[in-house]
Amino acid sequence: MTAPALIALAHGSRDPRSADTITALTELVACMRPDLRIEPAFLDRSSPRFEDVVDRLVDEGHQEIVVVPLLLTEAYHAKTDVPGAVETAAARHSGILIKATDVLGVESAFFEVLDKRLREALSRNRVRELDALVLAAAGSSDPLANAMVSRAARTWAARHKLPVIAAFASSAPPAAGEAVRAHRADGRRHIAVGSLFLAPGFLPDRVAELATEAGAVAVAEPLGVDVEVARVILARYAVGAVDLVSLEALFA
Repeated sequence: MTAPALIALAHGSRDPRSADTITALTELVACMRPDLRIEPAFLDRSSPRFEDVVDRLVDEGHQEIVVVPLLLTEAYHAKTDVPGAVETAAARHSGILIKATDVLGVESAFFEVLDKRLREALSRNRVRELDALVLAAAGSSDPLANAMVSRAARTWAARHKLPVIAAFASSAPPAAGEAVRAHRADGRRHIAVGSLFLAPGFLPDRVAELATEAGAVAVAEPLGVDVEVARVILARYAVGAVDLVSLEALFA
């Protein structure tokens, strides 16, 4: 029996660095599982578009597809865009099973990647001392998604025994610059920013700009292409593949 194909589905961005990063991350996943058919896809603003990738896989003879949303929170894209895209694709291809998994979320392994990116930023800026951190994410109108980031900030704080403020690039306060200034108001001067983003783009750039203007000594790059992220993608795929077997049994 052929294993289900895997589509690593990102939202998409007008910034080409974003699509390049997602494509490279997907290539890493494919190198880790050369037995699987793995493709990147995007909901909007980047190519290949999700519907085109589904069409291609179906044309190749794949009858089961697991879609792993490359999202770090359960916000609007996860709750509305991804299910809608999957439902539309399934309606266009009768008899094809398409299953979307849970989002990547903020797995414990991602803190290793956050730390790695932070060390790289500190090294670039020759920073040897820290007394506070900011954890910056995209932000959402969904309070539950923002609460997930706040929990991640608390976990990161305990990990480093430093105060950490969660900040958001859009939709919710505080912005990264405000978070840095809040630390400075408490007398802290060596403040670095971690980027809870998967790929570069406008929002991470805005975080870096605002944080630097406010006095941050270093701003880390997004998680990017990393084996820990790739492992979480494959873990989500494994659960989705099992769910597809259950669905197939129901319709057998």
